[in-house]
Parts: sequence; structure tokens; C-alpha cells
Amino acid sequence: MSLNKKLKSLKANRAISLHVPGHHNNTIGNLKDLNLDMDMTEITGLDDLHQPESCIKTSMEQMDRYPGYSAQYLVNGTTVGILSTIYAVAHLEGEILIPRNAHKSIYNGLSLTQQKARWMAMTVSSKTKEYDGVKGLEQLDLSKVKLAIFTYPNYYGETFEIEKCIKILKEHNIPILVDEAHGAHFGISSYFPKSSLEYQADIVVQSYHKTLPALTMGSVIYIKNTLEFKHIIQEHLSMLQSSSPSYLIMSSLEYAEEFYKQYNDEKFQLNRNLLIKCLESKGFTVGRLTDPLKLIVSQRCLSGFAVQNIFEEANIYVELSNHDFVLLVLPLWDISDHFPFDELLQRIQNFNLNIKEVKSYTETIELPTDSIECSIGKLNNLVTIPIEQAIGSVSGTNIIPYPPGIPVILKGELITKEVADSLLQWIESGGRVEGIINKQIKVKGEE
Repeated sequence: MSLNKKLKSLKANRAISLHVPGHHNNTIGNLKDLNLDMDMTEITGLDDLHQPESCIKTSMEQMDRYPGYSAQYLVNGTTVGILSTIYAVAHLEGEILIPRNAHKSIYNGLSLTQQKARWMAMTVSSKTKEYDGVKGLEQLDLSKVKLAIFTYPNYYGETFEIEKCIKILKEHNIPILVDEAHGAHFGISSYFPKSSLEYQADIVVQSYHKTLPALTMGSVIYIKNTLEFKHIIQEHLSMLQSSSPSYLIMSSLEYAEEFYKQYNDEKFQLNRNLLIKCLESKGFTVGRLTDPLKLIVSQRCLSGFAVQNIFEEANIYVELSNHDFVLLVLPLWDISDHFPFDELLQRIQNFNLNIKEVKSYTETIELPTDSIECSIGKLNNLVTIPIEQAIGSVSGTNIIPYPPGIPVILKGELITKEVADSLLQWIESGGRVEGIINKQIKVKGEE
């Protein structure tokens, strides 16, 4: 089936979105006011994103929630903001401090610029079994660090004491980039966590499209006005972003900002509680996370992949699944939304949980949590072999379960039996892994 036919099929079957983007099939926000005849270019009066002087400049200036920061539209997603910042410090001596749950764009930036990096020591969540925060930062030798990068929140909506980390780095005059891709809605009301912008991070990149009603690829980078290399970041943004930026994406970012400023969470809290009760009445366990916008849903007899199938049989689509649970990204329900909430509850009530087999036990991979140097190098003489034969070999590529897009094996890392077995089980259960095709993987061959 072609892409257009598949998209039309989802629409015809009234697919319900519990995943990104934040407009949830155009039922949240004001994107209905967009139409294709607004897809224009830099004609007279429409300004230029790469040198904004009129309407685009005015639009971006309306993103004024954080005094002391300049906001700039990104039409190539949060990725381009991260890459531009990493490029901006390439001329400086020292290393970049990164979290182990860094998005693949960070590793790509390091690979492209061949800069040295060091992993921070991390904590692991008892709920999701994923990295959820940083520890021991005050014990690190920070004298060689030229840039620190944090992921806040993680993919699952879990946060940590980032304010404390920022204070420690500020004492050493280290600039801070926060990948806040999944926190564009933070601070929208007191019910949600605060943004790292409240704690004076130097550069914060937010994927508006993930949780706010904006078009996919629509992000915003906030840069502190006093940052010394602000102009270098902006130069790289101009080089790395499309020379033909989408006016529809930019317009959707303006709508999303208006939505943020006018938002009232009363309906959200009501709907969220009703949804949780409905799921629990069907025998699901619902895990609450730091960010109320995210829920993890499990069933004691079923794998997360099986739970996903149950949702999809009712044309309800979740964000991701693993062996243990599915992740839901809730809409920012408000009084003006057109989300089919009553139909969502009815479809869940009609679920047929015909449990025929109990899910098998899977041992959780013990994630490394210590702080060590992160080696990003170039490899030659690569060969492709079955992953079960790759144990003990050096990976020739980044291996990334997607979503969430966090590498489990980096190019140049040794492939262990534990990780290889886990990846095979993930694939056989229906998961997708970038870097593995038909259970084949590229490794460094013999010299």
C-alpha cells in the first residue's frame, strides 16, 4: 500500500491518536485554520527565516515567556538545533558532557565534528527501566568540559533535579544545552513540570510538534541573549536548515504558542482521570509518570506488544511498546478540542482481552551508569553478518530502537551477548531497530 493510501486508510477508519504529534490528528489546537494555499515562499511581505526583519521576526518575538532569551523557529526539528549547537563549539578545546540517553542527533553531531565526549553518571527508573536522570555531577572533573548536554525529560516523561545540575555547571562557567524535545508543554500550567528555561539553561530546544498542536518538524530553540557564541549557533542554523523553510510549519508554531498562552488544564485533568479509570476497569495497570501527559499501560499476562495489538485492533494508536508496556502520549485536552474522547472510552470498553498465553519472562538489560569517555570514531572495512554471529565484534554502526531513538550500541562499541539477545527478542516481538536489517548488522571486519 502506498503512503497516501495508508494515510487515507487511517483517516477512513477514524484512527484515534495517543501518540505524537501534539495536534492528535488535527483534533487539538487551531491547525484547522491552516490550509494548503498558505504554503508560500519568500515573496514580498513574507519575510525570510534566515534574515527575519518583518512578519517572521514579529512572530518569533511573541514567544516571550522567558525574559532574557531569544526564540527562533526551527523547520528541521529539534535535531537541527542540537547539531548547530554542537558545531558552534567545535573550535573550542575540551570535551562535551552528554547523558547516556542522548538522542541519536547528539551522537551524529559528535561523529560529524569528531569532538570528544564523556558520559555522565546516570540513574535508572524503577518504572520504565530506562535512564531517567544524572547523578554524581559534583564529583566529576569539569575543568575540560566546554559544553554540557542534558535530556530533560526522557522519552517517557520522567524528570530529575536539573536545577541542581545547572547550578553546579554555572559555578564552572560551563554553557548548558537542554534537549527538551518532549517538554515543549512544560509550564503550561502548574499541573505540569517546569521547563529548564526557568532554571536558566543557556540553550533549550523544544519539539513543539511532539506535545503542542504544531506540524511535525516544527521546533523552537531558545538561546540566552548573553551567550557568547549565540551568533555562531545562528550561523550554523542558517547553514543546516532548509533554504526553503515551510511557511505552514512556521505558522503552526505561532498557533501553538497562542494555544500555550491561553491553555486551561481543567478538562485535561478530568479526561485523564476518566481514561485511567476506564483502562483499569478493563484489567490494565496504569503507571503514572512525572509528566502527566505520559502514561504507561500494562497487563500482567500480556507483553506490551500484545497490548499494542489490542489497541490497534480498535484503531487506537499508541506511541510505542516494549516487552512490558505501551506508552501513551495524551492530548492537551481543552474546552475547544475536537478529540473523540467518548469514542475512545467506548472502544476501550469494547476491548476483547482473550488471553491465551502468559507472557514470557525477559531479563532486563543492566544499563551501564558510570561516567566514562564516549568514543566516537570512524571505522573502515565493515562487513555485514547476522547479529547472532556478531557477539564480541565491534559494531560498525549505531544500533537504535526507534522509538525512542536512543542508541543501545554505539558505532565502535563491542557487541555483547546480552544486548544482542535482547535486540533479537525485540525484533521478533515486532519492534523496529535502526541499524539492523533482516537481523543483519554491520561490524568491523578483520584487518
